[in-house]
Amino acid sequence: MAASETGDDSLYPIAVLIDELRNEDVQLRLNSIKKLSTIALALGVERTRSELIPFLTDTIYDEDEVLLALAEQLGNFTPLVGGPEHVHCLLPPLESLATVEETVVRDKAVDSLRKISEEHTPSDLESHFVPLVKRLSSGDWFTSRTSACGLFAACYPRVSNNMKAELRNHFRNLCGDDTPMVRRAAASKLGEFAKSVELEYLKSDIIPLFVNLASDDQDSVRLLSVEACVSIATLLNPEDVDSLVMPTLRNCACDKSWRVRYMVADKFTELQKAVGPEIAKTDLVPAFKSLLKDCEAEVRAAAAHKVKQFCEDLDASSRETLIMNNILPCVKELVVDPNQHVKSALAAVIMGLSPILGKDNTIEHLLPLFLTQLKDECPEVRLNIISNLDCVNMVIGIHQLSQSLLPAIVELAEDTKWRVRLAIIEYMPLLAGQLGVEFFDEKLNNLCMGWLVDNVYAIREAATYNLKKLVEKFGAEWAQSKIVPKVLGMATDANYLHRMTCLFCVNVLADVVGAEVTLKLMLPVVISLSGDAVANVRFNVAKTLQKVAPILDSNTLQSSVKPCLDKLNTDTDVDVKYFAQEALSVL
Repeated sequence: MAASETGDDSLYPIAVLIDELRNEDVQLRLNSIKKLSTIALALGVERTRSELIPFLTDTIYDEDEVLLALAEQLGNFTPLVGGPEHVHCLLPPLESLATVEETVVRDKAVDSLRKISEEHTPSDLESHFVPLVKRLSSGDWFTSRTSACGLFAACYPRVSNNMKAELRNHFRNLCGDDTPMVRRAAASKLGEFAKSVELEYLKSDIIPLFVNLASDDQDSVRLLSVEACVSIATLLNPEDVDSLVMPTLRNCACDKSWRVRYMVADKFTELQKAVGPEIAKTDLVPAFKSLLKDCEAEVRAAAAHKVKQFCEDLDASSRETLIMNNILPCVKELVVDPNQHVKSALAAVIMGLSPILGKDNTIEHLLPLFLTQLKDECPEVRLNIISNLDCVNMVIGIHQLSQSLLPAIVELAEDTKWRVRLAIIEYMPLLAGQLGVEFFDEKLNNLCMGWLVDNVYAIREAATYNLKKLVEKFGAEWAQSKIVPKVLGMATDANYLHRMTCLFCVNVLADVVGAEVTLKLMLPVVISLSGDAVANVRFNVAKTLQKVAPILDSNTLQSSVKPCLDKLNTDTDVDVKYFAQEALSVL
């Protein structure tokens, strides 16, 4: 009796969890679902199969949140029902979940079904999994038919030839379904299914389905067939691609719906790799030209994004001619496109044409375009150009680059909009690295120092961090001669904000210039500012001393830093005293 009581006690928490599965409170039900594996472990594999799984199958009328958690849990349940030989008992609850109204739940159920399909033996697939796929694909509600589309590729390769023929037939029916949502689901899974089908059936069964879906009356179906086109083209030899796929792809590239043309533009480089260099040269170059000149800005922007990649992947023997005659004229038009997203997309990749076309073509044809974009009214366009200057620098050299593009960069650095100035500051270390120290000192040093006294705090703050990055790039010696004297000169500025900026610079520069420069040059200036008339300056002295203390030796701390902080600790201003105490506490 005692033993049976112990047994009952051990199952008591399970009873509680099962009660929670029936509870009216959604959160309790959700928590219980998330602990399903614990329940299953306690029940053991037989009771899980005979009691828990049927119970779960019967109670699939719940909140979407609970159903989503259940669909996810069941995908990991194989060991809890006794391993692969019993995995089919998980199919009924997942089949029910694959038919619910909420898309997210259905998708998760399909994911779990695909996962457990791998754990079925071929005979179990035929006796349990394939019948489930057939039931779903001929279900009354479109929800079950859309779910079925994602399961064909999971089971097709491992079943008998007769079964394969049946599956192809069911998939064909789904591709011609009356409901657009089902045809959409079929189109989205066509490429995946094509990869699992044998080559002869790819040509006889799948390609006709692809052609039909690509000419569907719903553009949402047609655009999904473009993705399938990539998968199908990679599976065929060039002759078959040309005869079986290209006619449909040409139609898609000039489809009446901009969404379909957008999808072609978005997948263009993938299509280019799939169809091979010859077809790319004869068919895709004209198609790409028309997409770059499309009447819809979204299509032009998607195509513009692909310009560099498309040109790079063209056959090397005819690349330059194709670009100069076909692509470059379109690019010149896009540089002055009325839509800023198009110009921005192009600016992000246009510099990449420079290494492809070489020095002479870059100077003659591309530099004028870069200049136009650098002066564009849209900040994003200008910044996309600046951030990619290095690849042009490699091709044409610093002298040519500085003569042509630098004036435009300086103009941006002094822009009236502070956000434009801020963005330029962020690119300055990159620019400095590309242009070299001599050129930087000559042309850009004064600009960087000028930002330290900008009337916008965000600019002054960014300028101090910019100096740190420049010192990391050019070294402490350079900082000592070119930066530190100018920074310390601000300590005597009449404007207290500039004196504070001097302290902010010391904060960030101390680590990179080293202890010697900090001790000899910067520390005396910091300590002199402890007698400043403005309290904000004085408490920033305390913060700066706290920041630089770790790199100073103990003698300096005792002889210079501590006395200064002691003095600030007796200040009349409460904030100055607070920060002085803070600094003293960590010394």
